[in-house]
Amino acid sequence: MSVIVRDDGFHAEDFTGTVIEIAPETAPEALSGLIAAAEASAGEAALMLRVAFPAFSDGRGFTLARRARAAGFTGRLRAAGHVLADQYAMARRSGFDEVEISAELAARQDAAQWAARADWRAGDYRARLQG
Repeated sequence: MSVIVRDDGFHAEDFTGTVIEIAPETAPEALSGLIAAAEASAGEAALMLRVAFPAFSDGRGFTLARRARAAGFTGRLRAAGHVLADQYAMARRSGFDEVEISAELAARQDAAQWAARADWRAGDYRARLQG
């Protein structure tokens, strides 16, 4: 069973629509085509890109999220797999709406640990430089 992490805490799965799985080895330059095909196949249904994180040390998914948003994707974007609470701010800054973790990880890193990183805009050096 998985746990969905958002800025306001832990949630159960609530997405109904078309889910497109994105592997970490997907070439970033191929995302525009994948997104266009996914949007065409989803039709009127809600669309979610679910980017796999096979290990907490594998950051390719952050690049894929950034590229998906830069390509104009406005649907739900989910990081799924081995993402740690310490990486939550980076996930949100790169464009993810939420993170899907295992129940085992949620037991080790409880909601309070994730909530401590929910103010992901506060530590953004770019915002501080521009403000």
